[in-house]
Amino acid sequence: MEQDSKAKGGQQGYSYGGGYAGYSAIGYGPDEGGAAHKRLQDYLLVLRERIWYVVVVFLIVFSSSLVYTFSQTNLYESTATVQVFRRDPTIMQVQAVRENEIRSAEDLNTQIKILESASIIEKVAARLTGEDLKRFLAPYEKESGGEPVSVAAILGSNRKIVPQRLTLIILVQFRHPDKVVAAKVANLFVDEFIGYNARLRIDESMKAVEDLNIRVEQQRKKVDELAIGLQLYREKNNLVSLDQRKDIVTEKLKALNSYVTQTTSRLKDAEVRWAQVQERLASGGDVTELPFIASQSLIAQLTQQLSSQKIALAQMTERYKSKHPKMIEAQNSLAQTQRELDRAIQSASAIIESEYQTALRNDREARAQLTAQEAESLSIDRYAVEYENMSRDLRINEQILQNLIARTRETSMTSTLETQSARVVDRARPTNRPVSPKVALNLGLGLVGGLALGLGFAFFVAFIDDRVKSSFDIESVIGLPLIGIIPQIKRMEQPDKAQIVANNADRQVAEAFLTLHSSLRLKDDSKNAKCILTTSTIPGEGKSFTTTNLALTFAAHGERVIIVDCDLRKPNVHKSFRLENVKGVIDVCTKAATLDDAVIRGVHPNLDLLTTGGRAKNPTQILNSKGFETMVLELRKRYDRIFFDTPPLAAVSDALIIMPLVDGSVFTIFFNKVRRRAAQFSAKKLLEANVPCFGAVLNGLNLAVSGYYYAQYYDKSYKDYYVVAAKEDDSVER
Repeated sequence: MEQDSKAKGGQQGYSYGGGYAGYSAIGYGPDEGGAAHKRLQDYLLVLRERIWYVVVVFLIVFSSSLVYTFSQTNLYESTATVQVFRRDPTIMQVQAVRENEIRSAEDLNTQIKILESASIIEKVAARLTGEDLKRFLAPYEKESGGEPVSVAAILGSNRKIVPQRLTLIILVQFRHPDKVVAAKVANLFVDEFIGYNARLRIDESMKAVEDLNIRVEQQRKKVDELAIGLQLYREKNNLVSLDQRKDIVTEKLKALNSYVTQTTSRLKDAEVRWAQVQERLASGGDVTELPFIASQSLIAQLTQQLSSQKIALAQMTERYKSKHPKMIEAQNSLAQTQRELDRAIQSASAIIESEYQTALRNDREARAQLTAQEAESLSIDRYAVEYENMSRDLRINEQILQNLIARTRETSMTSTLETQSARVVDRARPTNRPVSPKVALNLGLGLVGGLALGLGFAFFVAFIDDRVKSSFDIESVIGLPLIGIIPQIKRMEQPDKAQIVANNADRQVAEAFLTLHSSLRLKDDSKNAKCILTTSTIPGEGKSFTTTNLALTFAAHGERVIIVDCDLRKPNVHKSFRLENVKGVIDVCTKAATLDDAVIRGVHPNLDLLTTGGRAKNPTQILNSKGFETMVLELRKRYDRIFFDTPPLAAVSDALIIMPLVDGSVFTIFFNKVRRRAAQFSAKKLLEANVPCFGAVLNGLNLAVSGYYYAQYYDKSYKDYYVVAAKEDDSVER
């Protein structure tokens, strides 16, 4: 049930135009989607409330423009026109030191900046002498009061350079109280600009000639040093006839390459023969089977002789015995031939080895000679590379020297030529109509600016003013429905204010509480609510005032009502009824007194009062105690309506402690006092307590501005109605 009530209360708290007796501010009604929005009337209300801000700011600005306009000295403006050439006139087909060609907007802007430069200003200031200088300074010396006046500063502040779009034309304008001086100074600016470019070109050309002469001498010295170095290098490395020496070395290298090829071939042949001989000797084979051995005449002869002797011995064996003298002689002869053959083979093997060693030695010597010759060739190549580099450097520097000499001669010729990069199209002439002050423009700007600044200042003040004033602030920003509006009360003592519904001291306020009573009776959740808690954001917003008068209103309608002062820190309700604060909530909760002893009965018809019984040192403990809950339950049995007056939410949390014990709450907001953010924060606490918040009561509405925010309910005609009604009531009472 509590959640349903909370949902219903939250929904009502964020709706507009319904459920709270028809309260709605002008311009803050709902749109089709139910969301609040500002309209034109709302901004007009801001202006109506702060119209004096607009008036004062407008008068200040407009009067300032009047004073400024009619206190200014008349200024005359003269204009000289100069044309910038796209390129310098061509007199000789030589390259100039400084190119003045206008190729792009950047080049033209460069010329404009030269016209605006301090150098041109100083040149013009130097040309103002004698009577012209006196006329130029006369108006400013009067204003300076005898202080020294800077001619350059005056020239810079009153000169204006205006380039003409899509042309090479530049306007030079100058303002001065003396129209003749204005024309003369404008012409001086043009003349100095043209002369500046001419002087700059000549000065740069002369400087370039001096620099080139220095470079020529430096380059000549460098060429001489390179030539001497080249000659010394040739003498040191014997490179007088480098090409002829290179040819000789090349021929030798070719011959040695051929000779090495031959020795290598011979070495391979000798190595093969010697390897075969060594192989036959090692294996015990017949060396005479080798062709190069067998082909030797001695070995061939001995081999043939040995074969013949062997044949003869074989024949003799058949005829003679081994001891026969002929057999012995034949055997000795065969042995002798064999020994000679062996010696011949050894000799041939030695010759083969000797040939191999000779071929090996010859090959090594040939290769060593080839390596030496190659090294000499490489050395000559290295010398040739270095020599060629030095020769090339010499040739390049000689060419540079020639170019520098030629460029020096060209620059010397162009430095004597006088050319201009611009010309005067129209010279400045004196004018009779002043350009400043512009009376119509200044007054128009003062009028428009005064209104704009006044409006801006008014809206700025409204923007920084974040105090709660309108129903839009309450409903859209704070998020609570507006259920009642209490007008501001004139000077009146606190007890009289607290009982204004009973004493009828202010009929408008009484009617406001009747409307608030009707609003609460029309809502389902507040209609049947017994326990109602009233609180506010900060002290001084009239929560106790609202509590007492709302309770008196319910009591006047025949309901049994009691007011419970739960502000145990700063009790105030007893003062509102001029009563003593002897016994009350503290005594009941601590069981120091019974509820019957503490309740003050008959304060007004159907209205009782339960004060705090003093100030509590531990208010939160008392409000959280079981005794306080028991007291509330007992009061529910005895009364139709119970109103709890609690401390402000922004200061302490006492009201939140009591919230679970009540049926709903009323949030009091004082007109134009509490900040929106603070009120929004406090209202959020109420809405998060799972107890319905019936809405907000706007207290202390200033009737002087009520028409701005609540014109439907506090019009002058309503005031007259209340007065008439009051008189009728008096007549009835009489």
